[in-house]
Parts: sequence; C-alpha cells; structure tokens
Amino acid sequence: MAKHTTTYVGIDNETNAGMTPIANIIRDAWVFGLIEETETCEGWNGAGLDSLLDKVNDEWDKYGCLVSNLPTELAEKHKRIYDDAIKEAKKNGWKPGDRTGEAG
Repeated sequence: MAKHTTTYVGIDNETNAGMTPIANIIRDAWVFGLIEETETCEGWNGAGLDSLLDKVNDEWDKYGCLVSNLPTELAEKHKRIYDDAIKEAKKNGWKPGDRTGEAG
C-alpha cells in the first residue's frame, strides 16, 4: 500500500493569511536568519518543519523566549516581519483573536 505524505501548503497559502502556529515558526525562522525571508516552506514535510521548530526554539531559548530580550537588530526585524504579517492578514479579513486557522 502506498504511503501518503502530507506536505505543507506554504505560508503564503495558509488560512487566515498565515496567522497560524506553523506560520509563526516560519516568521521566527526569518527573524533569526535560519531561512531566507523568501522561503515559504511550501512542499516541506512534517520532519522538515519539526526540525525548523527545534532550531527556532533553540534561538528563542537564548533570549528567554521574550521579544524584549532580543538585541536591537533582531527586535526591529521581528517587529517588521510581524507588523507586515498582521497588516496583510487584516487586509485579507483576519481579526485578532480569530483562532479558526490554528490547525495550520
């Protein structure tokens, strides 16, 4: 029997304009320079995303998991990336507190 492999749709194709936990992992990976900001992770399998999550968590651990502990350069990058994501999501109908897209 053939094994079914599910791949990720990519941050640009996410529900709620990417306001999901998986999309946040990708944005954090952009912040920390783990992947290029042009990388949407479209077509990645679960193992690839899990590996990215581990790397993102390792980076956050260095800063106590707090944006306020990031060095200025990373804090500014974080603000830009997340502000852009929130602006785009709102433009596409997402409302803060809307949790319908959390399954990613």
